[in-house]
Amino acid sequence: MPINIYNDINNDKIEYLCEDIWDLPTQISELEKWLAEKGKELPLGKYVADIGFDIRKNASGGGGIINTNMINIMSEIGIEVYLSEYPGLNKK
Repeated sequence: MPINIYNDINNDKIEYLCEDIWDLPTQISELEKWLAEKGKELPLGKYVADIGFDIRKNASGGGGIINTNMINIMSEIGIEVYLSEYPGLNKK
């Protein structure tokens, strides 16, 4: 599932990012790219970016950053981020 972006009113799929990528830092980076390239063009609405992630093996801090540019774009188009943890699915 990694990042499922959909319309929260009618559940229409908008985008599916990072298939088979379960680490949060990579997913956040890909979401940032998508927002800058495509997401910012969405009309104001009610959207969800549901990020399904797994805890990184040997992680000891750090991680993805949802920066102010991302927050501004998400606010302008009306998108919320859901963080859905799926332990044990990161096979790498």
